[in-house]
Amino acid sequence: MAQRVVLHVGTMKSGTSFLQNVLGENKAALAERGVLFPGRRWRRQVRAVKELIAHGGPGQPPMPADGPWQQMVDEIRAWPGTAVVSMEYLAPRDEKQIQRIRKTFPESRVEAVLTCRDLARNVPAMWLESVQNGGVTGWQDYVAALDARKDLTGSATRFWRHQDVPAIAARWAKGLDKGALSLVTVPPAGAPGDLLWRRFAEVLGTDPGGIALDVRSNPSIDLPSALLLLELNRRFRPSGKGELPPFYDRLVKHQLSKRGLSLREGGGQRLGYDDPWVRAKGEDQVARLRKGKHRVVGDLDELRPLPVPGVQPADIPAEEVLAAALDALQVALTKWSTAGRGQGEQE
Repeated sequence: MAQRVVLHVGTMKSGTSFLQNVLGENKAALAERGVLFPGRRWRRQVRAVKELIAHGGPGQPPMPADGPWQQMVDEIRAWPGTAVVSMEYLAPRDEKQIQRIRKTFPESRVEAVLTCRDLARNVPAMWLESVQNGGVTGWQDYVAALDARKDLTGSATRFWRHQDVPAIAARWAKGLDKGALSLVTVPPAGAPGDLLWRRFAEVLGTDPGGIALDVRSNPSIDLPSALLLLELNRRFRPSGKGELPPFYDRLVKHQLSKRGLSLREGGGQRLGYDDPWVRAKGEDQVARLRKGKHRVVGDLDELRPLPVPGVQPADIPAEEVLAAALDALQVALTKWSTAGRGQGEQE
């Protein structure tokens, strides 16, 4: 049985993709240091956590005896050192679900690490991510819903489930042993590129050196690309409701957006954000976290919101959205052509 099970529970848009890729690309080196990152690929952890969330609770079907979650648990139980699981879907779990996870590893010390970033950077990042996931809520309506807590589209509820850092921290601190929760703050812009990893490695108790950090991250899209996707989403869901096409996640989110528009040469205008509300909310979050007296690796002052440079949707001329559309068409046709050649060779 692993001596320690470290659950990296998020939050979203707090360097999670970078850390997951560092852990995944350095599995062998970390294993030599006594740190297990279970599963042949990180997607195994995603499937395991999704299964945990959907099974075994009140009114839910029983947990499969040999499903992805149990397979991951068995791998961790066979490891003698530290095991780390990284999946941001864990962050919103309630106390009962946290207790279920803890009881899964009765002979291990279960810890949680919560990476967190200031709201001024996370509000636009979460909107951009929502658009890449089929969202139809415009930027101004999105921000207004977060401020007023009026949630006609559900966007505010989804946001605060993953970004109310003090509430998430309080639940996990209560559900685990005293001192088993660590907060890792995301460094500000301009900080050394390895600083987040060094902080995370400190929680793991491993030497941060000798680890390859040149890994794929989760690049953001520029504002013209976001406006293009927003209009595309509205065509798929004219009423703002209903299911997206079954190909959306694979073709639009991953192929067109994350592997296409996010790599536009030179990039376009970036979404900026500065609002008295978010500054006040950020200060409130810092105060609540200080009151919680959690272990902090980094500095809670880094969670104080600062203005994010950039422009607003109204500042983007139609020509820039058209340019993004042409880039998207080029990406789609190139990938289509490549796929067609592959099918022709097989035939």
